Amino acid sequence: MNDLPLFLPCAAGVEPWLAEEVARVGGSGAREVQAARGGVRLAADWAAVMRLNLHSRLAQRVLVQVGHAPYRHEDDVYAAAIAVAWEAWFTPRQSFKIELTAHQSPLKSLNFAALRIKDAVADRFRERGGVRPDVDTQRPDVRVFAHLGAEQLTLYVDTSGEPLFKRGWRADKGDAPLKETLAAAMLAASGWDATVPLYDPCCGSGTIAIEAAQIACGIAPGLLRRFGFERLAGHDAAAWAAIKAQAQAARHAPTAPVFGSDVAHRMVDFAQRNAERAGVAAALQLRGGDALQRMPPSENPGVLLLNPPYGERIEAAGVAGRGRGGREQAQMAQAGDFFAQLASHWKRHYAGWTAWVLSPDAKLPTRMRLKESRRIPMWNGPIECRLFRFDMVAGSARARDAAPGD
Repeated sequence: MNDLPLFLPCAAGVEPWLAEEVARVGGSGAREVQAARGGVRLAADWAAVMRLNLHSRLAQRVLVQVGHAPYRHEDDVYAAAIAVAWEAWFTPRQSFKIELTAHQSPLKSLNFAALRIKDAVADRFRERGGVRPDVDTQRPDVRVFAHLGAEQLTLYVDTSGEPLFKRGWRADKGDAPLKETLAAAMLAASGWDATVPLYDPCCGSGTIAIEAAQIACGIAPGLLRRFGFERLAGHDAAAWAAIKAQAQAARHAPTAPVFGSDVAHRMVDFAQRNAERAGVAAALQLRGGDALQRMPPSENPGVLLLNPPYGERIEAAGVAGRGRGGREQAQMAQAGDFFAQLASHWKRHYAGWTAWVLSPDAKLPTRMRLKESRRIPMWNGPIECRLFRFDMVAGSARARDAAPGD
């Protein structure tokens, strides 16, 4: 298995950074790396498959393409699926699950299409050995992914198992936890290279800070978990043990300090326990305190990176897809006051720092009375957000612009 076609899905907008990560992590075993809609495509050997699962912070999964065919009807879907040599990937003693996505598919029932793929997989095993594997929708041994385009069906074997954002260390979380993959995308987009301090003043259960501390310590994100490829046929346990041992040996002392704080001391406790499980408790300084009052945690300027909690993130629906009533307007007014005060606090005390704020509010710079130097589209689940960059200097932006000789 030295020339496997892979697809690594990711959140919309993250593709360029994932392509860079894949090329770096995959090494010589990854070829023809190309950013695509919703992910990255490449050709890779099996060692690269294992390394990508272990080291990728941005991918949602590592999928091996096993089938690709045109279709018009459900019978075409069945024919394409039964032609795949599923017996090369798992045995009839293992359970499986079909997960289907679609984009502009002409089929009327996607559930029926998934059922036809399930039947094709089971029938192939029965025809060759007389035994059908069981379907398990909760804890399957093997996950089969299918994507229906406008004219083409693509079939994949999943090598990750649980989604890659499940690192294995977050047992304590708040009301609206940020996915680890999105936190990693924020870090990648900010350009933080683990050489200057990083501070999240609204750290919640610690996701951004812990991801940053692991990067600073060279800790692979998947060291604490198991992967789907460990249950696939032909799994090379010795090669996998060597890859993990290499990752363990690459751990080192932090190259930059990482800080986090939150107004809720309960969340700080959560973050501390999560940091201990993630192996970065000694590399991460966590404190309680209001973001409007916390002073810089480092003498040297660095990067502020945060996903502040308010209306849109705490309430699942938020402003996405519905108008604002009185409650929503009150929330936005309160948020505007908070952000205006936060910007004033930063201008007084955080000169020289670069602030990155993830928000679903396109008017956030106006509320902060700051001019952003960059805005990067990102999706937090179903919520369209932007990652704003603000370059902090002392005094107001308006006064700075009016200064002679500036």
